[in-house]
Amino acid sequence: MSSSGGGLLGRLRIEGPTMPGALAKIAAAIVEDPEAAAQASIVDLAEATATSTATVTRFSRALGFKGYAALRVAIATETGRAEQARWETDISGDIHPGDSLDSVLKVIATADTRAIQATAAGLDMGDVERVSAAIAAASRVEIFGLGSSGAAGREMAFRLERIRIPVWTRADSHTALTNAALLGPGDVAIGLSHSGRTSEVIETLEEASGHGALTVAVTSYPRSPLAEVADVVFVTSVHETTFRVAALSALHSALLVLDLIYVAVAQRTYERTTEAFELTVRAVAAHRRH
Repeated sequence: MSSSGGGLLGRLRIEGPTMPGALAKIAAAIVEDPEAAAQASIVDLAEATATSTATVTRFSRALGFKGYAALRVAIATETGRAEQARWETDISGDIHPGDSLDSVLKVIATADTRAIQATAAGLDMGDVERVSAAIAAASRVEIFGLGSSGAAGREMAFRLERIRIPVWTRADSHTALTNAALLGPGDVAIGLSHSGRTSEVIETLEEASGHGALTVAVTSYPRSPLAEVADVVFVTSVHETTFRVAALSALHSALLVLDLIYVAVAQRTYERTTEAFELTVRAVAAHRRH
């Protein structure tokens, strides 16, 4: 299984609370003050989190690093990049009933910008190439998600239809399962779920996988059950605000991932795509008022 991260700090925000107790404490300390963590020795971090140096080393390796030294470098690199790229990132995600709309706009725009930047930083272009090539050549593409994930899936299906990709998105789990059963080698199934724990989406990808289709997961949780059954995993980053819980906040990050895949497919099918755009624009031209 291939997995794209959502940026180290974004990954820790999402995955940290699901880790075993001692590892979760280390993740929380790093997220709370990444600049301090980037400067702390392994002994400093162990003492600050009431754990041990062995636990810090285990934590580092669980994230894919050879040891704490490599983790420190990654934290320092990411915090440096974020410092250069951010704009007013010290704005919190809290929105109060009496806040002005100008203030609310600033909070929402900042949260979405940070989430999109973190998602982009963690994308594996090799995975994007693999998935886009498979979609461009597929005889059938199935996309399934519920709630806000379903909205992202429908948008992706609309875009792919526009460039003559044979794609379907299903509104109910039974139809999704029966169509997943018709997939085979060379076909693609994309499952979207912020939590990665939506049973219907997991079952659909499992069914598609059992028939040889390439399975793709878009989720905020790289260790989720959905990620476990997928061949390729794209991890979305989330920055919650008041009134916008994680699943809603993840929508923009999911759309970024899908939009990149769509553009990569269009690049691979340039002549066919260009012709399709010309035909579809011409078909609706009479319905556009001057």
